[in-house]
Amino acid sequence: MLGISWNRQWINYVVLSLHTLSSDLGHGGSTAVTAILIDGRKLWIANVGDSRAVLSRKGQAAQMTIDHEPNTERGSIETSGGFVSNFPGDVPRVNGQLAVSRAFGDKSLKLHLRSDPDVLTTDIDVDTEILILASDGLWKVMANQEAVDIAQRMKDPQKAAKQLTAEAIKRDSKDDISCVVVKFR
Repeated sequence: MLGISWNRQWINYVVLSLHTLSSDLGHGGSTAVTAILIDGRKLWIANVGDSRAVLSRKGQAAQMTIDHEPNTERGSIETSGGFVSNFPGDVPRVNGQLAVSRAFGDKSLKLHLRSDPDVLTTDIDVDTEILILASDGLWKVMANQEAVDIAQRMKDPQKAAKQLTAEAIKRDSKDDISCVVVKFR
């Protein structure tokens, strides 16, 4: 059985490895959400930035990750010499540029951003139906429960992910849209 410290170390290793490679990847950056199922019973989820994991139990959406927004991590940004802008009509941004407080890459903001993931674990039981992993392009235009409701109507998880993506585009999402749907049982 894998212990908490090993899992956290492994996830941090993966994120830090990507962070180390960032000089070879250019000036952009990314957020991420990932999940691993251990023995069909224990679900581990990690996220950096505003990509999100939502789990459905008995049809009810439960947000499993925290969106890393500049206002919520203002202290660490300012301690590292950065600032959070709040211009009218816009979202809070790190140094007036990035709308998340954690990411990997983003060379010009590296001093002010964290890249360590939040990690959580939950048990999978007979009530667990669906896991949705998606980028903010979906979540900016769709509530967690709406996404679960759409995914539940479809038997095939790949078709459900495509439907969620198509719906986000239809709703005029202006951000990148990535989506994975996992159906349990």
